[in-house]
Amino acid sequence: QVQLRESGGGLVQAGGALTLSCAASENIFNSNTVGWYRQAPGKQRDVVALIGRSGSSMYADPVKGRFTIFKNNAGNMVQLQMNDLKPEDTALYSCYATYEGSGLWGQGTQVTVSS
Repeated sequence: QVQLRESGGGLVQAGGALTLSCAASENIFNSNTVGWYRQAPGKQRDVVALIGRSGSSMYADPVKGRFTIFKNNAGNMVQLQMNDLKPEDTALYSCYATYEGSGLWGQGTQVTVSS
């Protein structure tokens, strides 16, 4: 069973930066779509950023210009560089990857942005 593990969350002041990492137990990211979702308390889980097999990426409107998603050549690590963080970015961030017709999720990493 392929597993995803996130790291890099934490507490940061508004305007600060964090980099989240998602490591896969196998090199699956180069042949699948992978990305990040987030869920704030009391809200639904929303997509943040996705990167496809070709390396093309998409971003949710609230994070465009502030967040960057990228993956390594080995295909087992994807990262989310988050700059100019805002209190509304506070959420549980989860890594997601398509795999063999279904989806894989990590357990998430908490990001808290103080004003």
